[in-house]
Amino acid sequence: MGPLRDVGLEGRLRLYSENPWRGEGVIRGPAGHTGDMTVTIEPTRTTPGGLSEAEVEVLGKELDAIRQQVLDSRGERDAAYIRRLVKVQRLVELASRATLLRSRNRTAWVAGTAGLALAKILDNMEIGHNVLHGQWDWMRDPKIHSTTWEWDHVTPAAQWQRAHNDTHHRFTNIVGMDNDLGYGIMRVDEAQEWQPRHLVQPVWNFVTACIFEYGIAMFDLDLGDHIRDKRNMSPEKMAEVRIALKKAGRQLGKDFVVYPALSGRGWKSTLAANATANLVRNLWSHSVIMCGHFPEGVSTFEQAQLDENESRGHWYLRQMLGSANISGSRALHLMTGNLSHQIEHHIFPDLPSNRYYEIAPRVREVFARFELPYNARPMVKQVASAWHKVLRLSLPNGWLAETNRRNLRPQLRKLLSPAPA
Repeated sequence: MGPLRDVGLEGRLRLYSENPWRGEGVIRGPAGHTGDMTVTIEPTRTTPGGLSEAEVEVLGKELDAIRQQVLDSRGERDAAYIRRLVKVQRLVELASRATLLRSRNRTAWVAGTAGLALAKILDNMEIGHNVLHGQWDWMRDPKIHSTTWEWDHVTPAAQWQRAHNDTHHRFTNIVGMDNDLGYGIMRVDEAQEWQPRHLVQPVWNFVTACIFEYGIAMFDLDLGDHIRDKRNMSPEKMAEVRIALKKAGRQLGKDFVVYPALSGRGWKSTLAANATANLVRNLWSHSVIMCGHFPEGVSTFEQAQLDENESRGHWYLRQMLGSANISGSRALHLMTGNLSHQIEHHIFPDLPSNRYYEIAPRVREVFARFELPYNARPMVKQVASAWHKVLRLSLPNGWLAETNRRNLRPQLRKLLSPAPA
């Protein structure tokens, strides 16, 4: 392999902020902390958040300055952090796997399962997600580089990078373009037409949470588009499916064949422990992602067309309005992969994750100066808010407000037998 190069920085940020649509677009989101607004994007009008074009330009320059200061100050402290974390994660996983060799012992089962779940969360969240974003490419370390890293996840790294880095971060929360977290299968905005199938949305969301890594794999393959359109897969797509199935097979073989077999007569206990660790990892990851993208007060966007020359400031503003943070301790931030700083991550996806905590107060000051809502709440409140939104949007607009004990029966009939359009 040739010498590694930094594939992040300006080139990656240009990709994130690039938008190849022309003309007008519509953005829906909170006006302040509550309510809805619809803004037509035209150069002569104010932008989302009520900012003028001049203010958006200043906003972009201020955030560019914060980003550049972090880039200029990266160094050994940051490199030591990620190398130490990778070492700790691998030691925790090794110790947990060894403990589960005695999984028939209840104490060993609990300790090994908890340790394995922790190792998987660290691998996926603070390490894998951020390494694959190219946050550590500047180190030129072939062992911790976005072009060489593979993670403990059924999705092949390259497929995830294309779907997450190149699509999700580029079209954050744009309905019909960003299919992250079920945007392609769930109703995520009041403007979307309600259909009876949306009634099962909460159930589907829970099922997705339990098998989250497989849901991500299907999303990364764009399988939903092929199933809905009933199109024949191209040879290139079939090749991608085979690669994904091969990766999934290795993951399943490792967790549910190889390691249980090493436990001998305790294979059933070890298999259950591995399944439990995977379930905990999936539920945790899903909750963290829900908190960052889906709570009440987070904007969703409809942009069938948008000026292809969308400025850096406009792109920043879209990320700011379409993200939410989780407030909490440094330990919580670590366990979320610092996606508890989802706002900072969406603004600066290529900065080292350990720096988000440091720059968050400065970013919040920018929000306050431009009178924009900085959506940050404890995790329990953000999870509850996100699930409330899932439930609310599974019903027709205004259905809950119109329903009481006296009219419950006809209201239920209305759900099950909606009037024809």
